Amino acid sequence: MYAIIEESGGQRKVCEGDEILIDLYQSGEADAGSSIEFDRVLLVGDESDAGKAKIGRPYVEGASVAGEIVDPLVKGEKINIYKFKAKKGYKRKTGHRQRYTAVKITSIKA
Repeated sequence: MYAIIEESGGQRKVCEGDEILIDLYQSGEADAGSSIEFDRVLLVGDESDAGKAKIGRPYVEGASVAGEIVDPLVKGEKINIYKFKAKKGYKRKTGHRQRYTAVKITSIKA
């Protein structure tokens, strides 16, 4: 069984057992092993019944996806930002690492 959820302004396809990264949850202070529920489910389907997906308008009634927090604070890849103006002697280099929370999907309720 799979579902498409709306999380942090984007859509993600998830299956039971998947581990996904979501935007930082509770400022990274959530306990590992605690549960989290996604109630904005856009579609619920099953691989065996290809034509029997439930499509929401905009969300599927009564559907939810439950997950368990694996790691409350995960740092993403470093991104370097360069600013440069030719012939002016202006150069700047800054960096950024996005912070995420790792969640393992435990169940999908249709």
